[in-house]
Order: sequence, then C-alpha cells, then structure tokens
Amino acid sequence: MSVGASLDQQWARIRGRLKDEVGEIAYRSWLQPLAVAGMKGGEVRIVVPTRFMRDWVLTHYVDRIRALWSGENPDVQSIDVIVASSSVPPALTPDNDESPLPRPAAPVAMASPLVGTAAPAIIHAAPASPWGAPPYGSSDESPIAAGTLVDERDDNISAPLDPRFTFENFVVGKPNELAHAAAKRVAEASTVTFNPLFLYGGVGLGKTHLMHAIAWAIRRKDPSRRVIYLSAEKFMYQFIRALRFKDTMAFKQQFRSVDVLMIDDVQFISGKDSTQEEFFHTFNALVDQNRQVIISADKSPSDLEGMEERLRSRLGWGLVADIHPTTYELRLGILQQKADSLGAAIPHKVLEFLAHKITSNVRELEGALNRIVAHSELVGRSISLESTQEVLHDLLRANDRRVTIDEIQKRVAEHFNIRVADMHSARRARAVARPRQVAMYLAKQLTARSLPEIGRKFGGRDHTTVMHAVRKVEELRASDPAFAEDVELLRRMLEN
Repeated sequence: MSVGASLDQQWARIRGRLKDEVGEIAYRSWLQPLAVAGMKGGEVRIVVPTRFMRDWVLTHYVDRIRALWSGENPDVQSIDVIVASSSVPPALTPDNDESPLPRPAAPVAMASPLVGTAAPAIIHAAPASPWGAPPYGSSDESPIAAGTLVDERDDNISAPLDPRFTFENFVVGKPNELAHAAAKRVAEASTVTFNPLFLYGGVGLGKTHLMHAIAWAIRRKDPSRRVIYLSAEKFMYQFIRALRFKDTMAFKQQFRSVDVLMIDDVQFISGKDSTQEEFFHTFNALVDQNRQVIISADKSPSDLEGMEERLRSRLGWGLVADIHPTTYELRLGILQQKADSLGAAIPHKVLEFLAHKITSNVRELEGALNRIVAHSELVGRSISLESTQEVLHDLLRANDRRVTIDEIQKRVAEHFNIRVADMHSARRARAVARPRQVAMYLAKQLTARSLPEIGRKFGGRDHTTVMHAVRKVEELRASDPAFAEDVELLRRMLEN
C-alpha cells in the first residue's frame, strides 16, 4: 500500500469519526470540503477552499483532527492548513518518497465569489474551542458550494460571508416579515425587481443577516454573477485608497461592472462629501445598467442626516423595508432555533425568561444564550432559572427597570392569557381570580406600595382582599410545584 493510499484511508476514517462527533450539518459546512494534499516530515497538509474556512477550522477543529490522526498514524505530529489554489505550489510538494494524494477538483474551485481564494499559505494549528463549532445552517446545501471560481479583484474588496446568516436560519415574525419577503424576492428573481432594496432598522435586528442571506442565495442560484458585499466604511476606504494612488478609473470600473452591489450600514458615509459623490455616481451607473443595488442603514433614507438630498432621494427610489424591534414571540422563536442549533437542553422556562428580560436586540439575546450554554458545559452544571440569573447578572441588571403595578398586571395577564381589564373587574371565576391574586402577590413582593394602594389599583378592592390573595398564593406555592414555578418565573421577569 502506498503512502498516499494509506493517508487516503486514514483521512476517510477520521472524517467518519468527526461526522459522528459534530453532526451532519456542521460536518457538511466545515469538514466535508477539506482535502488532504500530502504528508511531509510528520506534517499532514490539509487544503481548504477559503481563508474564512481556514480560520474556522484552525479555531475549532484542527486540534481534534491532529489527535485523531495521531491515533491512526503515530508518525503524524502536526497539521498544516492551506488555502486552495489552482495547484499545489512547489514548496508544498511532498518528498520524492512520499506520493501526494491527487487533489480533488472541488476544493480548487469551491471558493465563494464573495469570500474568494487566497495565495496558498501554511498556517500552523491554533488551540481549539472547548465545545466545538455550532451546527450552522439547516438546508441540505452547504453554504460553500462547488463549481465557483473567483475574480481576484472581488477578493480584495468583498467582506467574507457568515455561513450562519442564511434564509433558512432567519426567524420570521411580524417585525421583519416585509424585509424578509423583499430580500427573498430580490435573491430569487431573474430580473431586477426593486432597485434599490433599502433595509433599515436598529442595531442587532437582522439587517446584516438578510444581506448575507441574499448574497448566499444569489451565489447558489447563479454562481456566475459578480457580487460585491461590503460595508460603507470599506467602500470609503477603497475610494480614498484609489485617490491616493491615482487609480480612480480602476476603482470605478471595479464597482460599476458588478451584477449586484451590497453596501451595509450606509449611514457611515454621512458627512463624507467626496465619498457620497462617488457613491452617487456608482449607484446611478448600476441602476442605469439594470444591475441590482442593495443597501442597509439604521434609519430610513429620508431620516439619514448628513446625506445629500439627491442621494437620499435615489436611495428611496425602490423598495424601503424596515425591521421593527422584536416582539416577545419573535424573541422566543429565535432562542428556540438557536438552542436547537447548539444542541443544548435548555428548559423552556429559561427561554421564556430570556425572551421577556432581554428586549434590546437579537445579537444581545443570542449572546446571552451562548453564555449560559458555555457556562453549563464548562462547569458541568445544568441550566436552570437560578444559574441563568447568576451567569447573566450584569446583562439582566442593564435591562432591568423599576417595576410598576401596571407592568405586573400586564405581564401576569399575558402569561395567563386573560385581559388586563380583568385585573380591575368584579369577575370571580377562578380563571380570572387566580391570576389576579398572583398579580396582587407580586405587587406586594416587588413594589413599595401599601396594601390599600395595591387594592385601589385592582378595581378599588379593600386591603384585606390583598392580604387574602397573598396568603392564598403562598399556600399554593407550597403545595403545587407547577404553580410555584409559574410564579417564580413571573417574579424573575419583573424584579429589579
């Protein structure tokens, strides 16, 4: 058996082990595209299609690959990760007595038109993450698709795309349904439908996710289309660089010959007159050629301060789609999907608690979930409401606000699916009376209001009614674990 064949068989067994360990989705996204280029002096050379994938493999998988390979072949001491090129350069050719494996075609031509390839470089292994990579993506197609070659000019401009940010991973709700529908239409259309598509909304609400998702979908549908995705800040940097080196003609040709131009956070060129001028002419040139332009910002075109009037007018030409702040239901859906992707067993009450308490943006919400999962895996402690509150004490404190009786009534009514008006009504049915008692109990626990004041806020009831409600809730908490859990969840959501 030749050394090459031996390496081939070893790698096949290692890949099988890795697939069992990380799961099907993560395996397809990050490990299936890898190929072995050969072995020299105890170092196995692995080829990856892009710099982005190389960095991810170095961070999350290379130590595990090295450990598995040492078990298969004690001669293997280290792993080199190499970005693909059209051929293995001479410096990477194995010794004469070591036959390299035939290079498979896919890694050579698998680079995204948005991520690009790079000159081959040997990168030594870095420490791996203790809990590995999350399984990004839920579609049957890997974000890194085969059969795509890259224009080197785009490689120097386009920002890398995040494989997590696909339409399959975007949770749709009322706050973002218009933006999502418009993004899918643009990504799937054979002709330019809305030009430009302008997405706007606050920080961490999903603008960048949708931009990346559009780029991935366009590349999958037609890999031959030239797409440039970058931030407005990088557009400005490229323009200033072109001015400095007196290369503005090349700059204009580069940006005005693409099929799709995507500019993220366009508000950053506000007040930059020269950059706005160039962007204005680039925008017009692309629209005149019926090329797609997609823009994102934190405000609508008419509200962008420091932007020329003619540019604001052009940006509002096509479809303007806003993304509103998230609702409780949308936040809960995002958390559930994130928990599934992490493969973590998180109690539903914890997800409900986070969805109620962290309302600022999705980025902070997902960060909170990552923290509690990492804490659980690192210290070996199961996830609970108590541990969640301990781990996220700083984040929860930042989101806390002074609780009011009105807020208590609203949250309790929402939790038990009754109307807020029932808190003040004379209805005595248990389905209404019990939530009202819980709200009175929480008002006594979480506010400084006196019993008569609390009674007045509940339809002018006497203070003895409030005292009875407090005693009743305490009795039920002691005898009914499910009821106690509901009350504790509500208290944690509301307390300062």
